[in-house]
Amino acid sequence: MRAMFAAAFSLVALPALAAVEIQEVTSPGGIDAWLVEEHSIPFVALEIRFQGGASLDAEGKRGAINLMTGLLEEGAGDRDAQEFAAEVEGLAASFSFDVYDDALSVSARFLTENRDEAVTLLHEALTEPRFDEGAIERVRSQVLSIIQSDATDPSSIASQTFDGLAYGAHPYGSDTSGTVESVSALTRDDLIEAHGRVLAKDRLFVSAVGDITPDELGEMLDSLFDGLPAEGAPMPPSATFELGQGVTVVDFDTPQSVVRFGQPGIDRDSPDFFAAYVVNQVFGDQSFGSRLMREVREKRGLTYGIGTYLVNQDYSDTLLGQVASGNESVAEAIDVVRDEWARLSEEGVTEAELEAAKTYLTGAYPLRFDGNGPIARILVGMQMEGLPPSYVNTRNDIVEAVTLEDANRVAAELWDPESLHFVVVGQPEGLSATN
Repeated sequence: MRAMFAAAFSLVALPALAAVEIQEVTSPGGIDAWLVEEHSIPFVALEIRFQGGASLDAEGKRGAINLMTGLLEEGAGDRDAQEFAAEVEGLAASFSFDVYDDALSVSARFLTENRDEAVTLLHEALTEPRFDEGAIERVRSQVLSIIQSDATDPSSIASQTFDGLAYGAHPYGSDTSGTVESVSALTRDDLIEAHGRVLAKDRLFVSAVGDITPDELGEMLDSLFDGLPAEGAPMPPSATFELGQGVTVVDFDTPQSVVRFGQPGIDRDSPDFFAAYVVNQVFGDQSFGSRLMREVREKRGLTYGIGTYLVNQDYSDTLLGQVASGNESVAEAIDVVRDEWARLSEEGVTEAELEAAKTYLTGAYPLRFDGNGPIARILVGMQMEGLPPSYVNTRNDIVEAVTLEDANRVAAELWDPESLHFVVVGQPEGLSATN
């Protein structure tokens, strides 16, 4: 019964967006966090990010931080993997650990009555992971299976090929999981080193939502992170986007080609970011109202879906898209994308398109705040992007302030058909590599 009750907490919504009040908390030990108090349900959602993520892998040890992250819940302190999992379940708590290019992510959910015990377990997972040999080999096998599966998946091949061509030797140029060779060679000592490289206090971002006061949160943070090193490994250098206009074809035996395409993007801190964001909603949103869906799917039936995205990473910004089409039709789909890219740059968007995009974006935004967990994730993401707490209440005003002049100026400046590169995985007919 208690486990079912705890699971339901993730569905509890806070009051309307306008009522969300973010408090900035600093623990006695100097750890900063954001808090939204919500005492109606005895439950807390905690989101933790360690900036740097898999990009902090040591040279020649690609995949070490990913493998290490997978082992954080495989035993800690005096508890082996089974004992640790049993104690977490017995507390009706949940922990999850994930790693990305720029961050190692920790999500925790626990009842107020079990908060101290849950925090003790999470503290051990973060500061005293066991890295038992049996667990290492079990998780290593899982990672190797994923790597091998990705090697036969056209979408993964397209993404990894594009990233490798775009970023070369930079960490963004290789998959966070590593390769079969690099992961197979990792030792327990490599994992211990990887732990110290990324789990450190100097790159820490925290948010909490739920039944906890600022004073209680401050004390909890000092207990939770006690024992972590003050500093981790140096952050990676900026990444240079090295691709230019062209087409790269990766021969792969499949009836449908998968295409990854893109060009340099726009910095999240740019004053023109929101204009670009709204324009992309018009141009490449995956809904049926976008130009690319209309032109590539609805009018020509060349794909089931197509979309473009503004991708902002810590050390690079890109404008990316993906589409899949039959080998016999993918060349036409690429031609349409090119033509629409150029048309957007030359003609911009219409007033009606702009207003429809703004209406959708402002209407959809409050729906993201649909529970303690989602709100905690939003808050920690805001911190990592350098946004102020007031952003939750001003974001829609910023969207509404985008003018047609702003939108069309940014469309002309950002969408550059001369920089657009396509990576095609399949056996496309009538399409040759041009890079």
